[in-house]
Amino acid sequence: MEFEESITSMPRIGDMAPDFEAITTKGKIKFSDFATDKWIVMFSHPADFTPVCTTEMSGFALRKSEFEALNTQLLGLSIDSVHAHLGWVNNVRKNTGVYFDFPIIADIDMKVSKLYGMLQPNESETAAVRAVFFIDPAKKIRLIMYYPLNVGRNMDEIIRSLTALQVSDEHKVAMPLNWMPGDQIIVPPPKTLAEMEARIHDDSCEKVDFYLAKRSLEA
Repeated sequence: MEFEESITSMPRIGDMAPDFEAITTKGKIKFSDFATDKWIVMFSHPADFTPVCTTEMSGFALRKSEFEALNTQLLGLSIDSVHAHLGWVNNVRKNTGVYFDFPIIADIDMKVSKLYGMLQPNESETAAVRAVFFIDPAKKIRLIMYYPLNVGRNMDEIIRSLTALQVSDEHKVAMPLNWMPGDQIIVPPPKTLAEMEARIHDDSCEKVDFYLAKRSLEA
């Protein structure tokens, strides 16, 4: 598998995740060799020892077992030194009992932040925005979320989106608005006249019309 060593524009959905080497709170990593055969949720935060970031990192830590159940490795990042990261991790554990037991990239030279478009000058030139990259086991970027510095992320939506991506891949289906596990899924629309005629007479799914049909995942 080939990985891009550099990139001149922000990576997009469907791109291969740019490769890099970095120091983290769990030691040095090379991204192309990291969490092989797992999904990766890589997320940036503006700075250590800040209030919104502390709530977000705590949210990831508290729900780490849910990500593990989805075969997913968490990977944090901010433009701080590894020493600042370790001090913050220890401070939060001491004060709240929450332990950030996942690698956090020390991106003090901003290399990874620039590579992934996490630095957005109209928001800040020295702090990464709140970006979330969903990366599949083939190291392809499947979904990207961006939040400004002053708005925290929604952990339920992150886990819902990750689950939807995995279910869609496994069953070759699509998800409607507000889909949650257990809800009906979208049946792929017909691509030929013959498929359209078959769909019109298909009673195995719930149809609004031939192009919009739903069924339960078990059907």
